[in-house]
Amino acid sequence: MLIYLHIPYCDSKCHYCSFNTYVDKFETQSRYMKALYTQLAYELERFDARPKSVETLFIGGGTPSTVSPELYRPIFELLRPYLKEDAEITTEANPNSATPSWLEGMKALGVNRVSFGVQSFNAQKLKALNRAHNPQQAKDAIHHAKALGFAHLSLDLIYNYQGDTRSLLSNDIQEAFSLPIDHISAYELTIEDGTKFSQTPEVRQENEDLAFFVAEEIEKRGFKAYEISNYGTYQSRHNKGYWELKDYIGAGAGAVGFLKDKRFYPQTDIEAYVSNPLKITEEPLTADELLTEKIFLGLRSTVGVERSLLTEKMGQKADHLVKEKKLHSDATRYYNTNFFLSDELALYILG
Repeated sequence: MLIYLHIPYCDSKCHYCSFNTYVDKFETQSRYMKALYTQLAYELERFDARPKSVETLFIGGGTPSTVSPELYRPIFELLRPYLKEDAEITTEANPNSATPSWLEGMKALGVNRVSFGVQSFNAQKLKALNRAHNPQQAKDAIHHAKALGFAHLSLDLIYNYQGDTRSLLSNDIQEAFSLPIDHISAYELTIEDGTKFSQTPEVRQENEDLAFFVAEEIEKRGFKAYEISNYGTYQSRHNKGYWELKDYIGAGAGAVGFLKDKRFYPQTDIEAYVSNPLKITEEPLTADELLTEKIFLGLRSTVGVERSLLTEKMGQKADHLVKEKKLHSDATRYYNTNFFLSDELALYILG
């Protein structure tokens, strides 16, 4: 089982961000973290959690580094009996708010992996994306985390923003690999409704070559792709758990949970969530919907797709893709060799 905690506070709203986040409402943090505790306690019962049954904990957002480690302490005390001895415990962080004291506080609670929202080492690009940090702050934060002894460090990069070139992205990747990281998430810029960039969609480049270039530059430095956007000498167990469709608790305003054949949606508005963290909408999923999800997730990652899940017709199509060298297979699974084609391959098998 996995646990995801959503922290909806940010010190600035990135122009591409469509997540449930707020740059105000900081006065609600204490009440919010208490509501998060209440929902978590409820979910642990709903999910029939056993001692040492939680494989991974991921604190995402928003910006988890905008919340004091002291406010996380009760939650860690609640979860500690459920966490496996070797649980992967990740927090996201922004370089400007992940101060040495904040990092030290989170490490003391048990966090062993930090994922930094860097996006670029180009100052102009960071400003255009409305990031709150500069390139030096990103480097300093990662070096501080390493010095404190975090077992695993990751950073995010964004590409195909207007003006992105091979030279700029090559420099971003070079700078990333000069840092003590074992994982990179490289995301193509997408324009979502309701974001600042939705008013200027031309800021997104349509350059397929840059996508391949980024992947090649990262992989030739020794980080292997294990999903369409994720590379590393270390593979995030939390990420892989999603793609394997494991059960996961989603706690917090705007989080999503999943158990067997249902999704769970807490309220998204902070005030509404704080008032009633147990008002959670349930969405049952059909067998066909679950199969579709397993095929899409399996083909966009190294998880693959179990042969036994497919109908006879789907299996024939998958075997055809193996003959065409678009997939490879073993006795139990089909695997994708080109994650950039994952959606097309999934649609072909399902069609």
